[in-house]
Amino acid sequence: MITATPRPATLPERALPSPDFPRFSVRSARPDDAAALAALSRPFARSGALRERSQAQYASQAPDFLVAEAPDGSLEGCLGLSVHPAGTPAGRPAAGVVYNFCVAGHRQGCGTGARLLHAALARARNRSLRTLFTATTGSGRLFLRHGFQPVCPSLAPAAWTQTLDPRRNARVLARAV
Repeated sequence: MITATPRPATLPERALPSPDFPRFSVRSARPDDAAALAALSRPFARSGALRERSQAQYASQAPDFLVAEAPDGSLEGCLGLSVHPAGTPAGRPAAGVVYNFCVAGHRQGCGTGARLLHAALARARNRSLRTLFTATTGSGRLFLRHGFQPVCPSLAPAAWTQTLDPRRNARVLARAV
């Protein structure tokens, strides 16, 4: 009889965090994060991937936001999660909308976006939301990997879909919470 000694699984090289990759925490944003949220989002707004928002808008919408914060206090990523109450048509359940989702360029591909999205899903469950929607002008790969699917915009909260700019040609994606 031949037996083999189990070996620990080897992770692909790119999956291992590099020594200079700082750990980060995900937390709720505060109004005093507004300047950092605006700075983090600015390159994405300039490229057309996000809507332009003022620092005052970030301050007033801070309760919607989750942020990925590095140990030095800098923000590495953010996303907003707005709640749309139950209502018409026909008693539609409460739903959430993920918006202004961005990760600093030097942190993309390192799991920052996935951790933010997982935190948003947990927040949605805690708020008894049934469905999360988002709109993307990009590939939407991260959303698709996490169970989002393309849907007809009429399934999303009307108050949100009415704000979508048709010139941006965004796809609406959704997933059950």
